[in-house]
Amino acid sequence: MTPSSPSLLLVVLTAAVAALSATGFVVPVPAVVSGGPRRPRPTSTSTSSSSSSSTSTTELGSHKLVLVRHGESTWNDLNIFTGWADAGLNEKGLAEASQGGKLLREGGYGFDVAYTSVLKRAIKTLWIVLEELDLMYIPIVNTWRLNERHYGGLQGLNKQETVDKHGKDQVLVWRRSYDVPPPECDTSSEYYPGNDPRYANVDHADLPRTESLKTTGERFMPVWENEIGPAIKSGKRVIIAAHGNTLRALVKHLDNISEDEITGLNIPTGVPLVYELDDDLNVIPNPNAIAPLQGMYLGDLADVRARIAGVANQTK
Repeated sequence: MTPSSPSLLLVVLTAAVAALSATGFVVPVPAVVSGGPRRPRPTSTSTSSSSSSSTSTTELGSHKLVLVRHGESTWNDLNIFTGWADAGLNEKGLAEASQGGKLLREGGYGFDVAYTSVLKRAIKTLWIVLEELDLMYIPIVNTWRLNERHYGGLQGLNKQETVDKHGKDQVLVWRRSYDVPPPECDTSSEYYPGNDPRYANVDHADLPRTESLKTTGERFMPVWENEIGPAIKSGKRVIIAAHGNTLRALVKHLDNISEDEITGLNIPTGVPLVYELDDDLNVIPNPNAIAPLQGMYLGDLADVRARIAGVANQTK
């Protein structure tokens, strides 16, 4: 056995410790293993501050949800109350949808499933976005519960003529209050959903004759709770292309916005709104969010603010 043998070294050190211990001194013995000295362990990242650990956990457990309001429709040009009427996109709306898709492509976003309404302005917006992303093959779920708010007896009427007839204050209450709906449409009206074949399989008791923002949310939220939310929790990347009022109902829930504040919130057409959610579907606030939202609009924020103001001006 050579003098450098680990076994011989251990014997020598043990004898030395015994001798010194008799005099009252304690000498630490280095750990020795066969094959040479032990390598130091790599430094663990768990020794970082609690805030860093929290951030890391959040990132690992986060999910992204993207919302897109459909582009402008042909009835925007005509200044007509649209609601569940099936108006298509105008030229500006087509361009807005295309630009929204390009912003998502440039941001590297991908999706596993898409949700939209049964109204063609939202459907077409989604198609254009998915085409820009080369994702036209992913499953698309069309549901009437994602339809725009039903404007009841106002649907199909010119907005200015309605103001002239009922007064600006009354029309503003119908349009922007949280829980006051417009007058109901008659069941004989072409705008009553029960007369539209696309709702043939929907219980007539569930079909609205008019809606407020409050009842629009009540109609939509079962889809969020029973389908979209669970899909996100399972790890699916979800995009929703829908309408101003159904999206307002959703962000009211996500951002915990009050009834008073949500009536003044405007969502611009065609601009992707990105939410990051934790595993419990709570929103992780984005520092670039435009309050009261905690999600982030893609694109130039000055342009987004201008487009929000443009939507607000439509209600005046």
